[in-house]
Amino acid sequence: MSNGDIFVGEIIGTAILILFGAGVCAAVTLRYSKARASGWVVIAFGWGFGVLAGAYTAAPLSGGHLNPAVTIGIAVDTGKWDKVWVYLLGQVAGAMLGAVLTYLVYFAQFQANVREKDSAEEPTPTLGIFSTIPEIRNPVANLVTEIIATIALVLPILAFGLTKGLGESGTTVLIVSLLVVGIGLSLGGPTGYAINPARDLGPRIVHAFLPIPNKGTSDWGYAWIPVVGPLIGGALAGLIYNAAF
Repeated sequence: MSNGDIFVGEIIGTAILILFGAGVCAAVTLRYSKARASGWVVIAFGWGFGVLAGAYTAAPLSGGHLNPAVTIGIAVDTGKWDKVWVYLLGQVAGAMLGAVLTYLVYFAQFQANVREKDSAEEPTPTLGIFSTIPEIRNPVANLVTEIIATIALVLPILAFGLTKGLGESGTTVLIVSLLVVGIGLSLGGPTGYAINPARDLGPRIVHAFLPIPNKGTSDWGYAWIPVVGPLIGGALAGLIYNAAF
């Protein structure tokens, strides 16, 4: 794969991932959305379908990593680091693009994010549409959660490569998308399961600059955890895989 193919593939695939993922968060969160308040299960499946669509689209060009933690885990396992920077740049750029596209899709709903006359309902904080927010703010606990959840993602992805039938049949991406749904349902409650530095950082940057009424804070004090935690988790997954398989 050429650097150009990798870069373009990761931009497109990650943009689709974020469009679906941030899109389902917007659908569940924003006022005047037909899916408002439909719940966590809907969010988990929306992100899973985002992985499905994004990874299948990017696979012919880049292999469809869409996640720096996956890229780091593969590099730790294989020892091949020369193209890691291309993957990471494409993933962050794609995540930012996906966040902008989500904003455009829900533009009218974002513009309506105001306190209405004669209503006690406050404007909706919007950061959770784009990036993760912990339910209980405890840096150590939040970091550990992200590390463990990312290992639970990357280690199976590496192990799936041992099953030749999955790759030959093209079902690996489908299995990974179901894995993401499972992580969301089982491990996503404490932090919102970033498990992907680009998925959190790119949209957080976009959120900081978007002209959203009453958008609230972009919470940069927390932003390092969903970046550092998944990177550590991805590296540990690569080391565990190397040692055990």
